[in-house]
Parts: sequence; structure tokens; C-alpha cells
Amino acid sequence: MCAVDKTMTMKDAIASYVHDGDTVSLEGFTHLIPTAAGHEIIRQGRRNLTVVRMTADIVVDQLLAGGCVTKLVSSFVGNSSAGSLGELRRRIEAADPEPLEFEEYSHYGMICRYIAGAQRLPFHPLRSYAGSDLPSVNPGIRKVTSPYPGPDGAPEEIYVVPPVNPDVTIVHAQRADRSGNTQVWGLTGVQAEAVYAAKKAVVVVEEIVEDEVVRSDPNRTVIPSHAVHAVVACPRGAHPSFAQGYYDRDNAFYRSWSHISKDPARLRDWMAEWVYGTRDHAEYVAKQGEGFWAGLAVGEAMSLPVNYGRRL
Repeated sequence: MCAVDKTMTMKDAIASYVHDGDTVSLEGFTHLIPTAAGHEIIRQGRRNLTVVRMTADIVVDQLLAGGCVTKLVSSFVGNSSAGSLGELRRRIEAADPEPLEFEEYSHYGMICRYIAGAQRLPFHPLRSYAGSDLPSVNPGIRKVTSPYPGPDGAPEEIYVVPPVNPDVTIVHAQRADRSGNTQVWGLTGVQAEAVYAAKKAVVVVEEIVEDEVVRSDPNRTVIPSHAVHAVVACPRGAHPSFAQGYYDRDNAFYRSWSHISKDPARLRDWMAEWVYGTRDHAEYVAKQGEGFWAGLAVGEAMSLPVNYGRRL
């Protein structure tokens, strides 16, 4: 039986799978951040989204500036060691230009939420909230009595977090075949759990490769095709973050973002030029120029082949 071709353009994938009022997970940790997908959500004018992202960073700030988000679920907010997020701060601190509902968990709490969502569990237990202030500000973090005795043999009250089941999860990755078998190397984050937790999944990749490439190195297939609804080829689609083996992190942009987003007028100008002023990510890439991308080029650090063995 032939594999199903799930390739789509970014425009069509966002139009098909992201709707007003949806809960949208955008995952990728340090590298492989789905920035290009975020820009297309902004271009298409989606509204009243709940965005779930463990490390809410520049792409979340931009989605807020685009008027797309009314609620954020996260375990970290910040400009990735390079500064602050101006639009997010204005909304949380001053409800300017409108308030943002913010639901906060720890990193591990968010991982547990994705695991519970992926496994369709009613909750996930964890001990790490003991002594934390988070349960006092987030009613979603609750306690239950364990059916098993604690370490001291007495009944144990343990914290639990609810599952998260996004309407759609969008992740970026290095490569996939046309049916959606998706390969990731470097930091793998929680992409697989976030995909399995969702009702639909869109995978954005640096390149689409032939089936034989994926089959030759199956252990890199972090997300299998049966969990994927659309595959989008979008080279350099994680900028300003990096894609391990494809291009480096744009540290200069991260440093500049705090200054851009701090000034609402400057932020509007940036959005007008780089998001609304480009038809798609290919135009965004071309606008940067090849000299710019040459400055983010990476050298080779090849992984050795392994012998999987075959029947003689």
C-alpha cells in the first residue's frame, strides 16, 4: 500500500488546522522553534487562541503583537537569555492594549501535562511542587491522596497536573518524508509528546527527503507518520532560533528584540515589514539576503553510520 502524501504549503496547513478559538501548541526547545508557522498564523489573522508553549519567547511575543492570543499556558517567559518580551510584559503588567490570561507551570509540570495528554490520562502526579508558590497562583495544580503509602509508610498527598490536549500542535524539525515520518537530532524537547497529545499535528521541516533516507536511520524518527496530519517544507523556518546541522542561532536578533518589542511603535513597524510585509517565509528569507544567511552557516559534525544488521 502506498504511503499517503501529507505535504502542504504553510499557508494551506495553517488555514486547514488552525482556527479562531483553538488551543495551539508550538513546541521546540532552544532550536527548531516554529517561528515561520507563527508568522503565518499572524498573516492569516487568527484570533482568540490559547497558545501552549513551554518556553514562551519571541514567537509568542510576535503572536501577541499580531492580536492572535488571549491566553498563554507556559513554564517560562523571556527572550532566551537576551532580554525581555515587551508585548507580553505590557499585557500582563498593564493590560495594554488588552489583558492576557496567563497559566503558569514548572517545566516538569508542563512535560507531565503533555505526557498525560498523550496517554489520555486524567492527570499526572509529581512531587516537585512541594515548597513552590505555583500551586497558590494556579488552581489547576491540585493534590490527591495517593492509593499507595508514601516513603514513610503513611498516606501521601501528592500534587497532580491536568492533561493538555491541544486542538493542533505545530513543531519544527530537520527532515521528514512525504507521509510525515519526522526525524530530529540535537535537543529533542517534548515535540513527540506534544504531537501525540494533540487532536491534529502539523510538522514543519527544513527539508522533505525520500523514504529511503528515513528508513536508513530509523532511530532518528521521533514522530511517526500516523501522528502527523500535514508536512510543510520550510527551509530556515526556525529563525531566529537554529536548526541543528542547518544554520546557527541569530544571537544579534535575540539581542535586538528587547529593544524592538519595548517600543510599541517600533514593534508595529517591525511587524509591518517582516511579517505582514512578506507573503510567506520564502520572501522573509530572501529579504534577509544570502550574505546574512552565510553568516549563520554551520560546518559539518557528521554522525557515524551504524550497522542495523539484516537477515542473510
